[in-house]
Amino acid sequence: MEKLLEILSSLHPEVDFASCGDLIEEGILDSLDIVTLITEINNAFDVQIPAEEVIPENFESAAAIWALIQKLDEE
Repeated sequence: MEKLLEILSSLHPEVDFASCGDLIEEGILDSLDIVTLITEINNAFDVQIPAEEVIPENFESAAAIWALIQKLDEE
């Protein structure tokens, strides 16, 4: 989770991703951020995020993103 928070912080250093929810709804993460985030996650965690998993619910919070990474890592 620490590495994920580092990746998120590199996108928006002003946001406290550990406690912030509604990242999509509040407009903190936009589509370009999501593309960048997916690339960084793929590289850092050696998982591939398939297109069908790129939905707002999976990117609403750091916890949701972390749950997605763990799920993909188990597959």
